Amino acid sequence: MKAVFLTLLSLKLEGVASFVSPQPRQSIPHFAKMSMSATSTDTSSWLGLQAEAAKTAVGAALNSEQESRVRGTGAPFVQNKLRLFGSTERPRLTLYRDHAGWCPYCQKTMLLIEEKQLPINIELVPMRSYGDKPESFLRMVPSGLLPALLVEKNDGTTQVITESQVIMEYLDLLHPVDEGFRQMLPAENDSGGQARYKRLANLERELFSWWCTLIFRPEGPGFSSGGMIGKLMGSNDSSMSGAMKGFLDCLSKVDDELASTSGPWFFDFASHPTMIDFVYVSHVERMLASCAFWKGLDLRSDNYRRQFPALNAWLDAFERRECYLAFKSDYYTHVMDIPPQYGPGYDGGFKDDRLSYQKSITGKDSKSWNLPLPFDDPLQPLYRGPPLPLCVLKAAEIISDNGIVGVEGTSYEKADREKMAEACRQMAGWKLAGNGQNVAKFASRGGPQGSKNPRKGFGAELADPYAAPDEALVPYVDLALKMVCSALLAEGPVAHETAVENMKAGLEEQIARNKAKDVASALCYLRDRTGVPRDLPLAAARQLRAHLNAAIDVLH
Repeated sequence: MKAVFLTLLSLKLEGVASFVSPQPRQSIPHFAKMSMSATSTDTSSWLGLQAEAAKTAVGAALNSEQESRVRGTGAPFVQNKLRLFGSTERPRLTLYRDHAGWCPYCQKTMLLIEEKQLPINIELVPMRSYGDKPESFLRMVPSGLLPALLVEKNDGTTQVITESQVIMEYLDLLHPVDEGFRQMLPAENDSGGQARYKRLANLERELFSWWCTLIFRPEGPGFSSGGMIGKLMGSNDSSMSGAMKGFLDCLSKVDDELASTSGPWFFDFASHPTMIDFVYVSHVERMLASCAFWKGLDLRSDNYRRQFPALNAWLDAFERRECYLAFKSDYYTHVMDIPPQYGPGYDGGFKDDRLSYQKSITGKDSKSWNLPLPFDDPLQPLYRGPPLPLCVLKAAEIISDNGIVGVEGTSYEKADREKMAEACRQMAGWKLAGNGQNVAKFASRGGPQGSKNPRKGFGAELADPYAAPDEALVPYVDLALKMVCSALLAEGPVAHETAVENMKAGLEEQIARNKAKDVASALCYLRDRTGVPRDLPLAAARQLRAHLNAAIDVLH
C-alpha cells in the first residue's frame, strides 16, 4: 500500500485554507462562457455562482452563519477565530492551535472550550509537518509546541502555557462551576472520583501505547484466533498478532469502565462529556481510522458494537453533538495526517478486510467517491448524529430521527435522502463558489508546471505551501471548477442529474483536448487535498470529491 499512500497523501496546506474561509467576493477576468443551454448559471463568473448559492436556503443560512462566526457568536467551527458564548467583554485568553485540524491535542482542548463555553481568541498556526511557523509565534513559544495558551493578566503582563493537559486544567480552574461554567473534573473533595480520574488517565496512556505498538511497528507472529474471536473478526484469517490482542484487550478495559456508569460518559456527575472524555476521544478517533486502514479492523462494525457496546455508545453520544462534528475528521484525512506526526503505519491484520477498507477510504472502490453516491458510507456512517451544521439542516428542513428539524442529540438515519443529498451538495457548492478563484490557483499546482517548491520539503510528503501554480493551466482549471460548482448547486434530484450531464458536456466542449489531461491532474490534486473537517464535514466533502471525480473521468 506504500505506493498508494505516497500518491494520495493528503495535505492540509495554507494555500488551500482559503477554501475554508471564503475571501471578500470580487469579479475575475472572463476566460470562457458556457451557453445558458449548457448550464442554468453563468459559469464564467464566480460572482454569478456566489449569487446562485445565496439563492438556496442552504447558501443563505451559511452566509448568515459566516457573519455570526466573525462576531464570535456562531456555531462551533474548526476555523473560528473568536468564541464569545454571550460574553460582551474582549477575551483575555488566546489559544494557538493547528491550522489544518490534524493535532489531537488541539482537538481535545477545543472540545473542552466548546463544551465549557469559554470566551477565547483563537489563532491558527501550521504544524511543522506542513509549513513554517510564524516568527512571531516562535518568539513566544520557542519550542513551537501546539497548542499554546496566551494569558493576559490583570497587571498587564502575559503568560504562555503549553501542553494540552496543563492548558485544559488551567482553563477549568479559571472558569469554576460556581461562576456558572460546566464541571469538567471530579470535585476536590470527591476522593473516589479523583482516584477514578487518575486510573482512567493511566488507562488512556496504556491504550495509546498499545495502539502505537499495533500500528507503527511491524506485527509479530500471530496465534490461532478461531472460535469466538474468529467469529468476532468476521474474517477468513485465522491468526491474530500479540500486538492486536493486547490492543483489543485494553480496549475491553476501556469498554468496561464506560459500562460502569449510568450514562454514555466516563463520569456520572454530569450529563455532558468531561475532561477525561476529551482526553480519550481525540486519539480513539484516530485509532478507528488507522485500525481500519492498516489492520482491517472496523471497530464500529456490528460485530464490534456487540463486543464493545459501551465504547460504541460513547462514540455515538459524541457524534450527536454539533461541537464534536465541527472538529471530527474522516478516515482519509486521518490516515494521511497520522504518518507525518507518528511515523508510517504498517500493513497487517486481516488482509481481505484491510484491502477492502483501504479502497473505500481512498475512494478507489468505485463507490465512496463516485456518482451516484450511496446514501450512507458503510465504513464511516454519516447519520448517527447531525452530518452537517445545524443551520444547514434547519434551512433544508431536514427532520431528525426524533421528529424535530435540525437539532443535535439525535441521529439522522431516517432523514429524507433527497433533501439530505441536496443539502450536502449545496454546502460543498457554496464553499467552492465563495473562494473559487483561489481554489483554482491552488488546484493548478497539480499541473505539469506546478508544485515546484523553491524552498524546502516537509514531513508530510507532498506538503508544498510555497509551490506556485501552473499559471498557464489556471484559466482552464478555473473554468472546470465553475462547471463542477454549478452541478453541486442544482436544486432537486432531476435538476442535479441534468446539471451533471451538462457539466460533462461542457467539459468536453470547452476544455481543449491538449489541456484535458493536465486539468484532470489538477482536479485530482484538489480532490486528494480536500480535508475533513477543515474544508467541509464528511457528508459534504464526499459530494465534492465525487463531483470532481465525475469531471476527472470526462477529462481523462
